[in-house]
Amino acid sequence: MNTNSDDLPHPHVAFRLCTQILIACTLLSTSLPLFAHDERALEEVVVEGRRQVLVGEARTASEGVVSQDELALRPLLRPGDLLEAVPGLIVTQHSGSGKSNQMFLRGFNLDHGTDFATWVDDMPVNMRTHGHGQGYTDINFVIPETVRTIDFVKGPYHAELGDFSSAGGAHMRTFDDLGENTAKLGLGGNGFARLLLMGDTLLGDTRFMGAVEAQSYDGPWTDIDEDVRKFNGLAKLSGESDISAWHLTAMAYDNRWNSADQIPERAVREGLIDELGSIDTTLGGDSRRASLSWGYEHEHMTHRSEWSAYVIDYQMNLWSNFTYLLDDPVDGDQFQQFDERTIWGGAYRRFWVTGAEEHFHHSAGVEVRYDDIHDVGLYRTRERRRLSTVREDSVDEASIGIYYELAWRMSDRWRSVLGIRGDYYRFDVRSDLPVNSGDDS
Repeated sequence: MNTNSDDLPHPHVAFRLCTQILIACTLLSTSLPLFAHDERALEEVVVEGRRQVLVGEARTASEGVVSQDELALRPLLRPGDLLEAVPGLIVTQHSGSGKSNQMFLRGFNLDHGTDFATWVDDMPVNMRTHGHGQGYTDINFVIPETVRTIDFVKGPYHAELGDFSSAGGAHMRTFDDLGENTAKLGLGGNGFARLLLMGDTLLGDTRFMGAVEAQSYDGPWTDIDEDVRKFNGLAKLSGESDISAWHLTAMAYDNRWNSADQIPERAVREGLIDELGSIDTTLGGDSRRASLSWGYEHEHMTHRSEWSAYVIDYQMNLWSNFTYLLDDPVDGDQFQQFDERTIWGGAYRRFWVTGAEEHFHHSAGVEVRYDDIHDVGLYRTRERRRLSTVREDSVDEASIGIYYELAWRMSDRWRSVLGIRGDYYRFDVRSDLPVNSGDDS
């Protein structure tokens, strides 16, 4: 069949024609209704912002409030990760799942909480004169799902914070009302299992909230099983009226674990152990904690007042070995750090406003704390058996802190904050070495 090329359309004309047909088909297909399902029924998307707007109220831009809705969206490997909700705060884990976390804020090493003050339901978490380190902050006793909010501040701008707060602080507050009862069972690799039961109910005008957590974990290690056995319990009574609110909270925690700890890089290079191996397979620790805390706040005609009190019973054993056989080639360099204490304390705070246009916001308070440290010690050990005592002390440490802060709203754009604080400490040390004994203030 012979075809004259002059009868064929020009390629550019054909391309333009095909493009127009394609566009027409596309517009036709999008304009026709689809009766199989209604595309106008859009999926609901809920965007939830911060519950508290702090613009014009916060003293600095580096303070805020984190809600449970935000915490629920964060993957949590351990309770310490709750604090990573504070912008700029990094929390790491070493030496087992029961040891306090290492903290870094804005690039600065806070050790185990030495410079970051932490509270849970008006109870201080930082331990002073502790067997492992000053300001030791262990929040493994917290059940993450029970945390309602985390109030955080950064920087040394807050007179009410006091000890351990040179870099900032955070206050965790638990729920009074969960809204629903919950049962969770989680299973994972490396022997991970976690059971959580929590719920609440009304007892007349009082609400009861309770939670129980049990967790086990063996870890990925080749030479040890981490053998975590953690139990947490929380029971809380609360009530409120138009002008007041109160809570009474009991918490209990028990944990034990084994630890792979630090290992020498050359031992891995030489094939003595692998990257998940251990030199000393008897490291680890155990810890327990029980507490009772009470809080009450009242809204008066001219001011608001807050009262709190607490008692904490605490014990920790920690076995570590940083140098293995360097100092003692026979028994090794393992050592035990021990701490056992009872803590009593409380606080009173008052807030009020003055000025014709309420430009002056005042806050003042007093805090007391007494640490009855029965024993805090360091011992040389082998396979967790004590060989000798390096140092052992009993300590009574008491403190009282008083502060006042004034925030002056000079205009919508300008505000000044003036704060003053004074702390008094009293120490009484009874050591196994007479030269280390004494008292001071």
